[in-house]
Amino acid sequence: MAAQRKVGGLGKGLDALFGDVEISSPKTAAKTEKTEETPAEGGVLYIDINEIKPNAAQPRKNFDEEKLRELADSIEQHGLIQPVVLRKADRGYEIVAGERRYRAARLIGLKELPCIVKTLTDEENMLLAIIENMQREDLNPIEEAEGLKQMIDKYGLTQEQVSVSVGKSRPYITNSLRLLKLPEYVRNLTAEGRISMGHARALAGVKDKDKQISLAGRAAEEGLSVRQIEKLAAADGGKKKPLQKKEAKSPDEKRVEEDLKQSLGTKVNLTRRGSKGRIEIEFYSDEELERLIEMLRSLGK
Repeated sequence: MAAQRKVGGLGKGLDALFGDVEISSPKTAAKTEKTEETPAEGGVLYIDINEIKPNAAQPRKNFDEEKLRELADSIEQHGLIQPVVLRKADRGYEIVAGERRYRAARLIGLKELPCIVKTLTDEENMLLAIIENMQREDLNPIEEAEGLKQMIDKYGLTQEQVSVSVGKSRPYITNSLRLLKLPEYVRNLTAEGRISMGHARALAGVKDKDKQISLAGRAAEEGLSVRQIEKLAAADGGKKKPLQKKEAKSPDEKRVEEDLKQSLGTKVNLTRRGSKGRIEIEFYSDEELERLIEMLRSLGK
């Protein structure tokens, strides 16, 4: 069994957890199990996978099935090189770091995993789970923000303390937490990777929720850059358009809009002011604009 190594502080992340510890062979581990009921702090022991359960404080909620399969194939070919970090639970052990490795190992039917058992408080357990995922960039921006918020809400840490703990700047923490105030539709697009954290941060500065949703949809469907979204977000200073303050449209106006939408194949907006008004036809690319122009020209022939 390898020599023990003292954890020097949570801010040091996984380096403090793993250090230079070496994994003992299954045969050596089996002998260790017979002589020790619990592995020494910092040592490595092979533990029955059925004695291990996922971390309830795991900030990561989504696991890419394809990437998990790739990891499983790698483990099957090369073995599990890095141990899973556990802590004692009421029954068996709870994962602190390494849930992807645990899930991949189950896919290929491994019966034992190389593990390090640590003595941790609930706060340390959650913090190390967040650190592991952030260092590996395994969390999507929304999962990361939810994990940071839990550190503040559940354990009473300040943003400054969170900043030091996870090794991120204070502005980074603040901007990350702002993402949780976005509409659910925008948060989902961010979590799914259809828009980036940069897009989400730009949208977080828009006051109008409807505009946030509209711009997020365009970014996802049209592949708009963060810079383009920033320009569109700043187009009206984040203020609501006068149209959004008007009364609901009449059934006749809605029917006209729907008829035009069906005829032109794109969104149409009808605005009336007394007996006057205007019709706005939306397009999302140069090709679509040309198509609409040709359709309108053909009406005059």
